[in-house]
Amino acid sequence: MAGLVDSYDSLLFDLDGVVYLGSKAVDHAVESINRVKALGLKIGFVTNNSSRRPEVIADQLVSLGIDTDPSEIVGSAKAGAKMLIDRIPRGSKVLVVGGEGLTFEVQALGFEVVSSASDTPAAVIQGFSPDVGWRQLAEAAYAIQRGAIWLATNQDWTIPREEGIAPGNGTLVSAVHTAVGILPYFAGKPFAPIYQAALEQLDIKRPLFVGDRLDTDIKGAVNFGIDSACVMTGVATNKELISAKPDERPTYVISDLRELFLDYTQPKQTKRGFELRRSSVEMLGNKVVSVDGDPKSIDTLRCACKVVWSSQVPIYGLEIEPALYS
Repeated sequence: MAGLVDSYDSLLFDLDGVVYLGSKAVDHAVESINRVKALGLKIGFVTNNSSRRPEVIADQLVSLGIDTDPSEIVGSAKAGAKMLIDRIPRGSKVLVVGGEGLTFEVQALGFEVVSSASDTPAAVIQGFSPDVGWRQLAEAAYAIQRGAIWLATNQDWTIPREEGIAPGNGTLVSAVHTAVGILPYFAGKPFAPIYQAALEQLDIKRPLFVGDRLDTDIKGAVNFGIDSACVMTGVATNKELISAKPDERPTYVISDLRELFLDYTQPKQTKRGFELRRSSVEMLGNKVVSVDGDPKSIDTLRCACKVVWSSQVPIYGLEIEPALYS
């Protein structure tokens, strides 16, 4: 039986919520990723987290048991640093707000890293780091107000951690935006630069992107024109997925990475809804209800998504049975 992965030459994995949560591997992620590589498919790890160098990320993945090396890490730090090349001369001063990974990539391309607006930087580049505080954000705001161009690695509002959901780089960007009144150019998901960087860095043509966030991973893949799988091990919830906007709807919905090796069967349309194996979801008037199967199963979730996504009624005009998303 053919598996879902058999239609692609490569797989691109998000990290947080897909491969690991904090310092712990997501269940079934390690063996599944190693199995992908054993099949001869190229793999890449595409991350909006710019705080660490590729070598550090690769070392963490290896410590979890994943067979990888730095060449397979595609980060928003490098994508963002490359965006500087088209905007300012090499050797220019750049104010870096972020971690070691972002500083490294900016310096590697020949720019001079500074930390104060008084150094008259030509650009500000901002990425996530747990150590970023008010002083760095203020210096960024001062520099931008004085004419420096502004780039950001990503706009993720949250980060999944072992302890729960924490604020992400989007909240830090928002703080600077409040002060300066403009938005930066973005390098990371859901914007095109990081997806293009993945194709070029890994020399691939038909990847499947596997992520857990609709607003970054899936939206970016849809806009870039590549297939995607939303894995329900991180940020995305049933409710969020069922009500997803057209540009945030994945090609596939999977429970965990083991399902990459199974034949993926799309729900079949029925008179009032969709069915898949033992699951069936129908639209009765403006109500979306589970009529057969376990309402919490992945098959039922796939059916519910199809019912809502194919409906001509806006999501706010529908009444979704609580069992489908609770």
